[in-house]
Amino acid sequence: MTFFILQLFLLLFWNRTNASPTVPDQLFSSLIPQKIANTSNSLPSPIQYPQYTTTWNVSNPGTWLDFIPDTWTSGFFPASLYALNTRQNLCGVTDANALGVADWVELGRSASTGLIPLETNNTNLQHDVGFVSFPFAEELLINPQNETAIQAVNAFATDLAARYNPTVGCTRSWDTEDPTDFTVIIDNMMNLEVLWASYTLTGNSTLIDIANSHANTTMINHFRDDGSTWHVVEYNSTTGNVIRKRTSQGYADSRHYNSTWSRGQAWALYGFANMYNHTKNADFLLTAQRAANYFLEHIPSDGIVPWDFDAPLSPSPRPADSSAATIAANGLLLLAQVDPANATNWSNAAIQILQNVTSLAWDSSWQSLLSNGTVNWPENNFLTGIVYVQLSGLIFSKGDYYYITAANMLVQMGLAECKEVAASNSTPTAVSNGSSLARQTCWGIKTYIFIVILAASLY
Repeated sequence: MTFFILQLFLLLFWNRTNASPTVPDQLFSSLIPQKIANTSNSLPSPIQYPQYTTTWNVSNPGTWLDFIPDTWTSGFFPASLYALNTRQNLCGVTDANALGVADWVELGRSASTGLIPLETNNTNLQHDVGFVSFPFAEELLINPQNETAIQAVNAFATDLAARYNPTVGCTRSWDTEDPTDFTVIIDNMMNLEVLWASYTLTGNSTLIDIANSHANTTMINHFRDDGSTWHVVEYNSTTGNVIRKRTSQGYADSRHYNSTWSRGQAWALYGFANMYNHTKNADFLLTAQRAANYFLEHIPSDGIVPWDFDAPLSPSPRPADSSAATIAANGLLLLAQVDPANATNWSNAAIQILQNVTSLAWDSSWQSLLSNGTVNWPENNFLTGIVYVQLSGLIFSKGDYYYITAANMLVQMGLAECKEVAASNSTPTAVSNGSSLARQTCWGIKTYIFIVILAASLY
C-alpha cells in the first residue's frame, strides 16, 4: 500500500514539475494596440520611424527616438501595424482587447509610403533591404495584386542580389573602403526572405540560387563546432578565402577569443529554420537545430537572455537583450512547425523565453512594449526599448515587432488562445531563479530518482 501511495504521489509530482510553461497574458494586452496606435499617430512629417527608445538613466526613459527612412530598422514599425491586422483577424475585435482602435491595414499602408523611395535611392540599407521589405510582403498577403508592394519587393530583391559575389558565395553585408574586403554578417540570413518573396512573384530562379549559396557558405564559415556563431566573417572578394572572423556588437573580439553575440545567434536560428522551410534541405534543419540548442543551453539559470552569452556576470548588471529573446522565440516556433519530431521541445522553450522576457522587460509606462533591449553594448546603447522586439518578433521596432508576431504564431499553431487582457491587468510576475525550463526539468528528474529509490526501499 505504501508503495502504491508513493507511486501515485510520484505521478502527480512529475506532471506538475514537467507542465508546459504558461503563455504570458501580456502578449494579448490591450496596451499593445493602444501603444502602437499612439506611436503611429505621432509619426513625424516628413516621416521618420522609431528604432529604439531613450534609456533607463535619463529623465524620460522609454521614449521613442525616430530615424530617417534610410535606416535598417525602418520596416519593422510598419510591419508591426500589419501584424496587428493579423491579430485582429485571429482574435476579432472587442472593447477589452482594443484591437478596434485603428484600421491597421490603412495605418500600415500609410506608414510604408516613406520606404518606397528607398527602392531606387538608399545608401545606408546595404544588405538590410530585406528587412525594409517586410511591410510590403505583408501587404501582398492581403492584396496579392497590389502593384506598389510587388514593385517594392522585386526592387529590394534586385538590390540584394546585386550584392552577391559568386566567388565568395554570399551577398555582401557591409560596404568597406577596400573593395576586396568582403564582409558578411550572420544577420544577413534574415534578409534572404526577400529573395524568396520575389521568386514567388517572378519565377526568377537565380534569386533562389543566391539564397541557397549564401546559406551554404554561411553554414560552413559562420558556425563554430559547438553550434555557436561568429558575428562577422570577412572574405577576400577575388579569391573567396576567409580573411578573418570576429564580432562587432558582441563582448569579445580578439585574435585569441571571440564571444557569441546572442542576437546574432537568434538571427542564425531563425534564418536557417526559414531556409529549411523553403528548401527542405536537411543540412539547413540540422544547422537551425544546432543554433537553437546552443542558444537554449547557454541561457543563464535565471532564464534571462544576455546580450552576449560570454559576457561576464561581474560587474553587474550584465545587460539583457529582449530583442534576442523575442527573435529566438519566433525562430523556435518556426522550428517547431518544420521539425515535428521535436516540436514540443521547441515550442515549450519559446514560451518559456517569452514568459521570462515579459517578466523582465514588460513596462506599461514606456512607449515601447518591452524595455531591456541592447542595441549595441560596445557603443554604450543598452537598456532600451527596440522596435524589432514587438509582439510578433522584433523590439518595438525589432523586439516589439517580434513580440507581437510570436503571439500571433502561438494562436495560429493552436498553442494559445486569444485573451482579453485589460491594461490594468497586465503587470507581470517577477522572474524566479527556478523559472528556467531546463532547471525545472533537471530538478524534477533528480526528485523522481530519489522517490523511486525511497519507494523501492519501503516496498
